[in-house]
Amino acid sequence: MDRLVNTVRPYAWGSTTAIPELLGTAPTGEPQAEMWMGAHPGAPSRTGRGPLNELIAADPVRELGERTVERFGPHLPFLFKVLAAGAPLSLQVHPDLDQARSGFAAEEAAGIPIDAPHRTYKDANHKPELICALTPFEGFCGFRTPADAADLIAALGVDSLKPYVDLLHAHPEEAALREVLTALLTADPEEMAHTVAEATAAADRLGGAHAPYARLAHHYPSDPGVVAAMLLHHVRLQAGEALYLGAGVPHAYLDGLGVEIMANSDNVLRCGLTPKHVDVPELLRVVRFDPADPAVLRPEASPSGEEVYDTPTDEFRLSRFVRAEGAAPTDLTAPTPQILLAVAGRPTAGDLALAPGESVFVPAGERIQLTGAGTVFRATVAA
Repeated sequence: MDRLVNTVRPYAWGSTTAIPELLGTAPTGEPQAEMWMGAHPGAPSRTGRGPLNELIAADPVRELGERTVERFGPHLPFLFKVLAAGAPLSLQVHPDLDQARSGFAAEEAAGIPIDAPHRTYKDANHKPELICALTPFEGFCGFRTPADAADLIAALGVDSLKPYVDLLHAHPEEAALREVLTALLTADPEEMAHTVAEATAAADRLGGAHAPYARLAHHYPSDPGVVAAMLLHHVRLQAGEALYLGAGVPHAYLDGLGVEIMANSDNVLRCGLTPKHVDVPELLRVVRFDPADPAVLRPEASPSGEEVYDTPTDEFRLSRFVRAEGAAPTDLTAPTPQILLAVAGRPTAGDLALAPGESVFVPAGERIQLTGAGTVFRATVAA
């Protein structure tokens, strides 16, 4: 078992205080957006034995277990994060596995450098993900029905948005959503900037359901993603609630602290709320234009006290333990690799006491018990 030293990524949208508060450290004044736990080559966790990705590469079966290597190859199949949003993240989607493989192969064949600003696919893997709130958490997720989106946009009373409202009343629903998103992302930039300015003023005046979109606009005052986000549900999570985001589901996070787990990929297609490259044709190939209410997940308790967030993904499984003082030890021995993260109290994993924000990597098959009071998240591979 290895205590992890993890990299905090200073993305511009990160909170300056949330991760320091969790870790009990002083803020630096710089944004601290994501703390990465895992073996992603972009920022692998460090251990007393060396970087975690190098440990796994040296002996994959010992660290990951035979079954994990057989299913996913000699790599840790998930990436675990603490995410702290102090400003909106980009509006984005992730590809499914076939789309990622074909997109990556096409860009490789075209000779596009992996770090090129216009490169879309960084690897050949999909990126399903789960975000679980540690504090009240806001975001946007999944398409509203076109009729609901039309009502929200029409209430702004902006003349230049009326054509989009009319399109949203067309049928079938999936085609209406596709046509509106396409029109927004290909509109004349100057005209769209004027439209967003008018929409922002109206949203500020109206407040209520329009307030979250006004907040977006103040961060991205001329971005078509402000209007595109109005096609999506506004979601508020309470601590302990989660959202699962499968392939093709548009989403953006607005504010809050959470733990996030995903397949070990960096493939993101952006729809807006970003100065980065937006590949409209590829985006439209990947987005799933299916109106659906966001399914807020709450953990399902087991007799052992483990609370599991159930998802259809094989690469990861997220659960938590909320332990009271004097609780009996919990055996966490498993045939799969694990990362344990403490977020409250001072529990002990094996013989390592964990303060909030501290984590450990547990190789497959290593015997381990969880003791002491506190809250611990467990990231591992689905059975």
